[in-house]
Amino acid sequence: MLLGLLLALVVLLGPILGITALFKASRLRQQLERLENKLEQLKTQQADRPAAATATTHAYAASEPTPTPTPTFDFRETAEPAEAADRRTAPSEPVPTPTTSAAPAPPPLPDWDRVLGANRASLGDTPAEPASPRLPDAPSAVEIGIARVKQWFASGNVPVKIGMLVLLVGVASLLRYASNQGWLHVPVELKLAGISATAIAALAFAWRKRESHRSFALALQGGAIGVLLLVAFAAFKTYHLIGAGSAFGFSVLLIAGLAVMAVLQDSRTLAILGTLAGFMAPIWLSDGSGNHVALFSYYTVLNAGILAMAWMRPWRILNLLGFGFTWGIATAWGVLDYAPEKFASTEPFLLLFFAFYLALPLLYARKATTPGGARIDGCLLFGTPLIAFSLQAGLLQGERMPLALCALGLAALYAVLARLLIGRERMQLLAQGFAILAVGFATLSIPLALSARATASVFALEGAGLVWLGMQQQRRLARWTGVALQLAAAYALGIGATGLATPDAIAVANPGFMGALLIALAGFMTAWLYRKAGSMAVAGVFYGWGLLWWLGDGLGEIARFAPHENTLHLDLLLFGISAWLAAEFHRRDPARGPAWTTLGGLLLALPLAFAQTMTQDQPFAHAGIWTWPVFAVLALRSLVCLRASGSATAGWAQLIWWMLWPTVLSLLAWHVGDVYALADGWVWMLLALPWLVLAATALLRWDWL
Repeated sequence: MLLGLLLALVVLLGPILGITALFKASRLRQQLERLENKLEQLKTQQADRPAAATATTHAYAASEPTPTPTPTFDFRETAEPAEAADRRTAPSEPVPTPTTSAAPAPPPLPDWDRVLGANRASLGDTPAEPASPRLPDAPSAVEIGIARVKQWFASGNVPVKIGMLVLLVGVASLLRYASNQGWLHVPVELKLAGISATAIAALAFAWRKRESHRSFALALQGGAIGVLLLVAFAAFKTYHLIGAGSAFGFSVLLIAGLAVMAVLQDSRTLAILGTLAGFMAPIWLSDGSGNHVALFSYYTVLNAGILAMAWMRPWRILNLLGFGFTWGIATAWGVLDYAPEKFASTEPFLLLFFAFYLALPLLYARKATTPGGARIDGCLLFGTPLIAFSLQAGLLQGERMPLALCALGLAALYAVLARLLIGRERMQLLAQGFAILAVGFATLSIPLALSARATASVFALEGAGLVWLGMQQQRRLARWTGVALQLAAAYALGIGATGLATPDAIAVANPGFMGALLIALAGFMTAWLYRKAGSMAVAGVFYGWGLLWWLGDGLGEIARFAPHENTLHLDLLLFGISAWLAAEFHRRDPARGPAWTTLGGLLLALPLAFAQTMTQDQPFAHAGIWTWPVFAVLALRSLVCLRASGSATAGWAQLIWWMLWPTVLSLLAWHVGDVYALADGWVWMLLALPWLVLAATALLRWDWL
């Protein structure tokens, strides 16, 4: 029996050690090849340098002319350039004079082809100046993950790490295979007891070596705990030796011990292993009873342990694991098994989980600090209220007023937290994030008080909050997540648009209008953030996105609720309000987008005046009697704002202003002439009168604005 067990272990560990040895040998061979290649390159460069220097010396020596006593040109290359240079520069040597009476010859010309060829050769041999190093691109999240996995496998005690991973699988497979084949004629209880005793001995040995051989000890501790968890699983699920309660209690004890060892040894790896095992234990040890109270009670204890570890260690990955498993399993249970009669036994756990993950960002910010202040975990900060509120909406199942009260309660809670943290210098970012959530939920409570189908609009505000957080911490992933949330909000609102158009809906105070308004405001906020960061192109895209939702929301609301005869007049009022708001923003913070929005709002009044005349005979019919005066006041204020900012668009806006009112009054005069059957002369006089007033104003003072 023991011989068979030892033989099986040898067969299992042999390939492991062989793979490890091959891995180490491959790494050493690669390092040796790199060193040999580098040595060859150094030898080649050392050999090329003297040759390059000699070629350069000969080339420059050949370019020096040699004086001769005869009027002929000497194209011969000097054999000894150093000696010739000494002879030319020595003052004691007499200069030879020609023996003939002819005029002195000009100095000889060098052989330029030979000189240039030598120079080219020398320049070719001279090593070029190294180019300025190009900054490497930032690695993606996938590359970072792969690199960390490779680093984990390639650093530290590699044989132990690989051995522990394979051993967990090997022990389980060996036990099942040996049992099926009948190799070990020993009761299963003794088999499991022997494996457990071996794992406990390994755990004790690893604990003794935790200081002298840290990497080896941590890997062995994790492997021993894993083997004990497998033994508990096999005893319950495969061999039915113990009940579900005993197996679960034994697993909880092991996981708690693993967490304690992780904190005492400051080992994040052990903490991650314990967290994963803790969340998976109810799944692999489930007896099928479907007791959600027991499940959520266990997860409450587990999250309390995560909170305790977060109090002592700033391990963000641990918080994210707990966040993902808790809300993921809770959401899956709610979708598959929730019923209204379970509300009383489910709501307390939802509040507890929300409290846990509301406190975790505070602990993380308190422990994990940077030179600029505390670090913020945006996933927990914005994701916790988002998911909890969505689950709360599912538990209430369409009850509008309770959900609106929940939104108000969240707004009050986050407002209090923001007020408590705003005075602390290290907590400024966290306080600002809480303030954004308070404003978002307070805004969301308005449509929820009327309808519970506008929960998708919270994604837009959360997206804007994540973009802001990404700007503050220079985190690209947070900004992209914020943009994706805003797109998801728009998609969700578009999908639910058919359900929002109910007969009893109230104009403006309905979930459709408020949801689109929140998406527009989130787009404007994102545009402002990107503009402050200097990304003008991205800011322009988001400003256009927000403006599209703003105008589309307003025009759609007018088309749904306004009387048909007043639709065009209210459209005019919407354009006037949009132009005025954009001009006010432009006055405080000059930007091209708001200035062009003001110009467009004034310009759209011209076709609206003609459309009103075609459908209602004149612009001032029905609601036009008051919308046009209101538009005039708004437009005048818009021109004043543009003038105060010194924008170049102010001149064009003023031109449109001067063209608009004579046009509108001329259309009114045409209608008056038609109603009272005036003669053509009177009609033409009435048509020309507004333009004559415009001309007189231009002569007196054109730019009076």
